[in-house]
Amino acid sequence: MYKYLFFGVFLASLAHPAFAQDEATITVTATGTRIEVVDTGQAVTVIGEDEIGAVQGADLTRILERAPGVAISRNGGTGGFTGVRLRGSEAEQVLTVIDGVRVSDPAAPTGGYDFGNLLALDLDKLEILRGSNSTIWGSDAIGGVIVASTRAQGGVRAMAEYGARDTASGTVSAGLSDADTGFLGLSGTWFSTDGISAADVGTEADGFEQWALNGHARYYFNDRFELFARTRYAEGELDLDGFPAPDFILADTDEVQETRQWTGSAGAVLDTGALFLSAAYSFADTDRDNLDTAGAETFTSQGRSDRIEVRGEWRPIGPFLLHFGAENEWTSYATAFDAGENTRSSGAYAQAGIEYNAISGHIGARVDDHADFGTTVSFGADASYELSPGLRLRASIGEGFKAPSLFQLYSDYGNLALDPEQSTSFDLGLAYGERTLSREPIYGAVTLFQRNTDNQIAFVSCFGETTGICTDRPFGTYDNVTRTRARGIEAELWARAADGVSLAAVYTLTDTEDRDTGLTLARRPRHAATLTGEWQPVQAVTLGADLRVVSDSFDDAANAVRLNGYEVLTLRGRWTVSERVELFGRVENLWDEQYQTAAGYGTAGTGAHIGARLSL
Repeated sequence: MYKYLFFGVFLASLAHPAFAQDEATITVTATGTRIEVVDTGQAVTVIGEDEIGAVQGADLTRILERAPGVAISRNGGTGGFTGVRLRGSEAEQVLTVIDGVRVSDPAAPTGGYDFGNLLALDLDKLEILRGSNSTIWGSDAIGGVIVASTRAQGGVRAMAEYGARDTASGTVSAGLSDADTGFLGLSGTWFSTDGISAADVGTEADGFEQWALNGHARYYFNDRFELFARTRYAEGELDLDGFPAPDFILADTDEVQETRQWTGSAGAVLDTGALFLSAAYSFADTDRDNLDTAGAETFTSQGRSDRIEVRGEWRPIGPFLLHFGAENEWTSYATAFDAGENTRSSGAYAQAGIEYNAISGHIGARVDDHADFGTTVSFGADASYELSPGLRLRASIGEGFKAPSLFQLYSDYGNLALDPEQSTSFDLGLAYGERTLSREPIYGAVTLFQRNTDNQIAFVSCFGETTGICTDRPFGTYDNVTRTRARGIEAELWARAADGVSLAAVYTLTDTEDRDTGLTLARRPRHAATLTGEWQPVQAVTLGADLRVVSDSFDDAANAVRLNGYEVLTLRGRWTVSERVELFGRVENLWDEQYQTAAGYGTAGTGAHIGARLSL
């Protein structure tokens, strides 16, 4: 109880609207279309550069936890495998897009994305869409969509930070921008930490180091037509803990994982006002090597996707519009133990809409053709209605699907009889204002949601079984074994309480159930909240605090291993020395909370960090 009392007293003196977004009008792309937040009935949270900078640090999870519906589990410290769940989904059921490129790894067992490889050092914006949206995005968008955009701005910026556990990071970005010609920009980041022991019982620190380069280019032929190209390369090395003989329990090991990720896209945009067209080619390549003490490879994997797509928006008359698109994707994978396989999928969609005065609505359908599973049809619709100035009623319904990963189909654990996962989600909510305190003194929202998922794929152990699905599968296989349901309530309140004082609370109640067994889904806490506030005692100084509160959950599908709830407090501050220089610092996990988000894996204790930013 003293923890909450401490935080409450601190918040009573907090401030400054650093939660504001820079954009005069917040436009989102996580919906799969260019649309303003107020014109969509879907639940979308946009976190801009100012807020990302105010939170501080490379750890992306501390930023994502400021959005409702988000639950995170991690195998150890920063850089360890990190799964992000939206509204009770599986982590691999969340589609992740970085700078317009889908970055799911076809070589990962479930085909998802490891957020341990994405740091917040040069992110410009995050968009989190919660709810099934395969109508626009196709496969993988069962739980929702997370879109991350890296910095692409003119001028020169630099940041350096140092802190606990010999953690150091740096960022440098530079860009040339001309309204008539285009933009050319490059950014680089570096992060290194001695880390903590990934195994909670371990004594050996497991470090992580990553460097990354991002490039952006645009060339304007005229005010209607442009060409663009983007690329990102990241290379990291992570110390691992494992399950060594003879006990085969999680403990210290000397194994290392090297990860190389290269993504890119190139295309053209035509914007006549009434018609917007974008055509692009993109690719995502992920290579992983696990090495033992002697440097010998113990495991390798390579995942690759190539994609061509066309997206458009046509406004034929007045408030009416039509979104449309088509794409074709080729994916492949190989591991040290599998020769590898590849597949192809294609899809097309159309979504009609009206955006007129107080009402905005969209309805659409999609057809996908998968080389292994045939045709899938998805539907979706959303609506937003302004009941009174600033107060909107929102509703959406959407379908989602996820094709089995190549690993689930063709590896030694594979099952060619798998069916795609299917979902239907809907939500209903009220929202007042916008989550941008630079223009609105208050923002509040309450949303009810539910998602039903069928044919959910899970790993089946074959220990002691040699018949049926376990025939010739001594170590286990994958099967469509589960029907699940997730439902609950999301609530947000962001308020400028007084001059220089801003307070916020984000809460989610998530009730999940395996509809076959009646048990709670693993690693989905029923309650999760983030309380935050900032205080600006003088013009150049800002103090802040963030408290994350998470209830108990279970680590396994059998509900036999409990994960205790936890409360983690971070205090932070920044001093604007001049227009070009800012100093900042924070203390994470102030009361040294001991907790786990994945059974057996440790989490970081108290740590202090300081840094500086330069803008030219």
